[in-house]
Amino acid sequence: MVKLSTISKTDLLKFGKKFSLSLITTMLLSGCVSTKKTISRTTTKKLASEVFQNHYAGFIVYNPESKEVVYEHNSQKYFTPASNTKIFTLYASLKLLPKFSPALKYSYKNDSTYIQGTGNPTLLHSYFKDTSTINFLKGQRNIVLHLSNFTSDRFGAGWAWEDYDTYYSPELSGFPLYGNVLTAFQTDSLVLYPNYFRENISYKPNAFKRDIVSNTFYLNPVLKDTLEIPFKIDQPLIKELLEKELGKNITISKVMPAAETNTLYSVATDSIAQRMMYESDNFLAEQLLLLSSSTLSDTLNTKKVIQHVLDSILTDLKQKPRWVDGSGLSRYNLFTPESFVQVLDKLYTEIPKERLLSLFPAGGVSGTLKNWYKGKATPYIFAKSGSLGNNYCLSGYLIANSGKTLIFSFMNNHFMHSSSAIKLEMQQLLEMIRDTY
Repeated sequence: MVKLSTISKTDLLKFGKKFSLSLITTMLLSGCVSTKKTISRTTTKKLASEVFQNHYAGFIVYNPESKEVVYEHNSQKYFTPASNTKIFTLYASLKLLPKFSPALKYSYKNDSTYIQGTGNPTLLHSYFKDTSTINFLKGQRNIVLHLSNFTSDRFGAGWAWEDYDTYYSPELSGFPLYGNVLTAFQTDSLVLYPNYFRENISYKPNAFKRDIVSNTFYLNPVLKDTLEIPFKIDQPLIKELLEKELGKNITISKVMPAAETNTLYSVATDSIAQRMMYESDNFLAEQLLLLSSSTLSDTLNTKKVIQHVLDSILTDLKQKPRWVDGSGLSRYNLFTPESFVQVLDKLYTEIPKERLLSLFPAGGVSGTLKNWYKGKATPYIFAKSGSLGNNYCLSGYLIANSGKTLIFSFMNNHFMHSSSAIKLEMQQLLEMIRDTY
């Protein structure tokens, strides 16, 4: 045994520092364990409650700094994700697209300008009102339009056929105009955008807002709301709509010349992505995937770009998803909560935090989360929701009271309660994690 009198002052100071550091480390580890136990105990109890008993639920919470799973339940099981699919579309778009989105590809041969679409959704869109392509084409003498590079189906796999006349289910195309919808609203008179379809309006009662095989639209003589009705697309219609805007004739060609290809750019990619995420806009999601495919080749094809992302960019996913569309409108999609957390973690690692969070709806503030997950002084949830009949999912970022950022995915399938009942339980649980962690 060493006598105290033989220990130097320096040795005592060293011993004190080591003891203090050890004590602090022990306290921190003890606190972390206690926090995880509290979250685990409360969450497990919540998921065993009546609201969650008769449906399929999966939940995972992950700390991207410590690389630890805070809590998980059925996180490796497959769920129908609904619009949570847009998180994968967001990641693909940010990885493949430049800062400003490609609006058009063009080349010159003799005295003609050959053009082909990139799938860019913003041209003459009622929200973006982009006219960069129109302005460019007005300066061209002879325009030759190539539309055969679009090789996808006009509807996504597994989409419900009876949704063909609804605002959330416009047709896909390689050269979209006006968001591929007719917008109609009432002022002193009926306003149509584009006005091209005025002669196609019928005021006869009909179960649908548009004929299934033609662009005949059925409207109430007095509109109380703004309607967006998808129009049926074919090559002659695209040509004619473009000619109306340009005030000049256009020729259609089945091939592009073997010449140097140039690219015209337009709206910032982040602006399109943010609108997609805030409004859960299916059209923008589908067209963003097509737009992303334009960076791989001239061919615009949803399946090809999804396969490229899974085989070349997301090769490390622990559970490979069944991913069939950009929007999540299809019930064929199958994803796990853990795969969403993996992609959200990649976004968190690769993109500055302020920019990243600005792309997601904020709880109680914006987009589809404006009426839910409200914070105290500031938002604590930045996430993408996903809703289909009897399904509700939410995946994104949670800012805890400690200032730490957590990544989560909470997926619910096949419930018989109202979605509001599910959201209320989820909100209470997420608030508990915010206040505890």
